[in-house]
Amino acid sequence: MSDPRLDYKNEYQVELVAPDISCYKNTGSGVDYIVTIDSGFSGPHVFISAVVHGNEPCGAIANDWFLKNNFKPVRGKLSLGFMNVEAYKAFDPDNPNKTRWVEEDFNRLWAPGVLEDKSRKKTSEFYRANEVKGIISETDYLLDIHSMQKPCVPLMMAGMCDKGIEFAKKVGMEMFVITDSGHKEGMRMRDYKSFSNKKSIKNALLVECGQHWEKSSEKIAKETLIKFLRCTQIMKNDFGLEYLSNSKKIGHSDVFKVGEIVTIKTQNFVFEKEWQGFEKIKKGTIIGNDDGEIIYAPFDETVLIMPTKRLFPGKTAVRLAYQIKE
Repeated sequence: MSDPRLDYKNEYQVELVAPDISCYKNTGSGVDYIVTIDSGFSGPHVFISAVVHGNEPCGAIANDWFLKNNFKPVRGKLSLGFMNVEAYKAFDPDNPNKTRWVEEDFNRLWAPGVLEDKSRKKTSEFYRANEVKGIISETDYLLDIHSMQKPCVPLMMAGMCDKGIEFAKKVGMEMFVITDSGHKEGMRMRDYKSFSNKKSIKNALLVECGQHWEKSSEKIAKETLIKFLRCTQIMKNDFGLEYLSNSKKIGHSDVFKVGEIVTIKTQNFVFEKEWQGFEKIKKGTIIGNDDGEIIYAPFDETVLIMPTKRLFPGKTAVRLAYQIKE
């Protein structure tokens, strides 16, 4: 089964080769396609998540690269997970949009009580999320690796708490940091349980590495994985230095807060123009039209966060942000 709403034309070249992950099915972690490496010494449990969306291969490439190199943590535990496996295994470079999910968005299932709701429709994503929720609950630090529909500068999505912003800066990718509450259609895994509790020491980040299939997204995914693991201090001090020596700074860690979420109401939603993402526009600029309801830029300098190409009711059309001056 696949969602027919995802069967729309792809206009971008697929430069990445999605790795075969079949060797990671039975790994002894207790959950298929999750590899856990225990150092044997005390320390945090760190989780690197890939392919929450089946058509975003850069995270799978980064995890596969780490595992193929037989790197080991020196303290704590490290888990590397391939999440929406059924969608990922169906990935087709000739129709890459179609395999984002099987029946629904895996990354909208993580609000309190959703995965425990026995009356809810039991989709492929629902079953898989229930398989992995236990190990996600145990995790101290989570990095969820994603990519974007359109070419855009990489973004670090830091969640709803100040601790997420601080963590993003500490990781040191020097990319723009976005703080937001997610999507009205459902909560993301990055905000699950203690990750969105400002009193908890647990923390999570979601990185958007660039356009889904650009070669550069693979590089950003690996660099973010390396810097994230170095930040959590579970690896040797020199971990990844050779790889990072050729990296270039992406930009500054300026922080932007999402102040408004535009959720599509009708089948007649259209954008005013072909927004790419991270445009900075003046207050009052027309962004789109939802069956006669005009959407205007609400802030003096409004920043467009990830305008979608999936224009159907219930989906987030775009998030509208403004810079937080420090």
